[in-house]
Amino acid sequence: MTAPSTGPHQFAMPAWISTAPFEQLLNMTIHCAEDGKATLSMPFYQEYCNGAGLMHGGALVSLADTAVVMAIKSLVEPGSHFATIKMEVSFLHPVKKGVVTARAEVVSREERIIQGITTVYDDEERGVMEFRSTFKIARDVKVRGITFGD
Repeated sequence: MTAPSTGPHQFAMPAWISTAPFEQLLNMTIHCAEDGKATLSMPFYQEYCNGAGLMHGGALVSLADTAVVMAIKSLVEPGSHFATIKMEVSFLHPVKKGVVTARAEVVSREERIIQGITTVYDDEERGVMEFRSTFKIARDVKVRGITFGD
């Protein structure tokens, strides 16, 4: 049996706003991404459990981070480069079942720094996590539709 490759990896995404392999592994669905906002969801499968049988915090953080990424992608030119440089997470309630939904929004921009917020909800619409993140965009990326701080 051959071991899986540890990289470097190259792949082609089907569209600018679409899920990458890691997001597909977590079964994320993009419901909308436009005007600096995005909504994504993810089911809670047993494979996403922590040792207590709750949804792993890392899975929730991945969903929230990806939601902000899609909100940013709705504002920048396709093919633009940017990355998360900071995140802050507050876990509010455990997730025990169902589907979680992340609603993200770009909230500020100062030069090449973009900040976003996401709230993740359980299938009863209870907020289970709040997420704040900061992204840095490449020097040559044009951002549409954001007038914060300009």
